[in-house]
Amino acid sequence: MTIKSCFSLVEEAKQKIKSINFKNAMKLHNEGETIFIDLRDIRELEKNGKIKNAKHVPRGMLEFWIDPKSPYYRDYFNSKNKFIFYCASGWRSSLSSKTALEMGLINVLNLENGIDDWIKQNGPIEKITIKKN
Repeated sequence: MTIKSCFSLVEEAKQKIKSINFKNAMKLHNEGETIFIDLRDIRELEKNGKIKNAKHVPRGMLEFWIDPKSPYYRDYFNSKNKFIFYCASGWRSSLSSKTALEMGLINVLNLENGIDDWIKQNGPIEKITIKKN
């Protein structure tokens, strides 16, 4: 059996989604009506922070949080909202954007080059502190 490359999956996803660059994403961020979705692991958020006002959606929970029939549903995934998905570099968010579109969300954009580029461009970041027990 041949394993399909994760990079092939990302490239296929990119053919089916719309992406947005930093400059245009920053405009939408400043308008305050677009929901930014951070798909990274919690340890990544703790290390680098997140885009100001973004919602953290662990990649493994995305489908469950989008589906209104799921007990894990989050109401901010109302299909009327506009979303920008991001991760560190854009790979996970490309796959996640494709999944969200397949599930019925309409206004989903993928942040090109992820939060890594956002930070380089001096986009607003908020620090995250994880409570340790």
